[in-house]
Amino acid sequence: MTTTQSDLENAYQFCQQLAQSHYENFPVASVLLPKRLRQPISVIYAFARTADNFADEGSEDQKIRLRQLDDYSTALKQISQQYYQGSNPIFIALEDVIQRHKLPIPLFEDLLSAFEQDVVKNRYANFDEVLDYCIRSANPVGRLLLYLNGEPNDEQLKQSDAVCTALQLINFYQDIVQDYTESDRIYIPQDELSSAGIKEEDLIQTDSHRIAPLIRSLYQRTELIMAEGYHLGSYLSGRMGWEVRAMTLGGITTLNRLMSQNDNALLDRPRLSKLTMLKILFSSAFKAIYIQSAKQLINVPKKS
Repeated sequence: MTTTQSDLENAYQFCQQLAQSHYENFPVASVLLPKRLRQPISVIYAFARTADNFADEGSEDQKIRLRQLDDYSTALKQISQQYYQGSNPIFIALEDVIQRHKLPIPLFEDLLSAFEQDVVKNRYANFDEVLDYCIRSANPVGRLLLYLNGEPNDEQLKQSDAVCTALQLINFYQDIVQDYTESDRIYIPQDELSSAGIKEEDLIQTDSHRIAPLIRSLYQRTELIMAEGYHLGSYLSGRMGWEVRAMTLGGITTLNRLMSQNDNALLDRPRLSKLTMLKILFSSAFKAIYIQSAKQLINVPKKS
């Protein structure tokens, strides 16, 4: 099947409509983003959203979910070999985005491997396993944004990985109860739960004093990871820099709220008010204010 210009335009339109109908933390159509990047980002989002749905939504059994994800993997391989002949509008547009922006295909493969893991794994033996999941489920998104924006250097890529890993961990920790009760997933390391004498059902108890030391330890580790990367936004210029700073500061603010909650409300999901969100947007607009705000909210290790 030969892709026509009309096919390509329709494929892009499909991805943009899908992105606009599913608002997430992913910066789909943020007004902060450069206009030139909104279209390719909507394509990346459409790929990630639909693949994630295969893993998490619907009533299909495990074999069907894995086969759907394998079909996506096959399409990626075809794109890498420049012979995608399918009719899926997501991959018609994605092939164009990858070629135009020279995006590394392994980043998309990492995302698929994380979604496949979601199908078959819902417990993590130790913190290293959790971090490995973050490397494949979150870090590729940050790297793809940087590649869309230009040619990132190694330091920027490392900082992006730190921020994305921290944001993923923050997302886990604000949804501990929901993940356990609705999806039977626990991202708290099993070895640490065992060492603390905590049973899984303790995670939904009203009194969270017993698990407070472990949870606060996880918060502190996340804070250290974020501290390794939060400077990234101050090195990026223009609207992309603003977008990255806003996302990062939003995560830092949420983590600060988690850490500030007393033991009785430790597992409550913090809510950021509209006023707080406006303050985040304003502070993120200026690099100096952003850095000052971030330093006030996290314990940044002093350089020796």
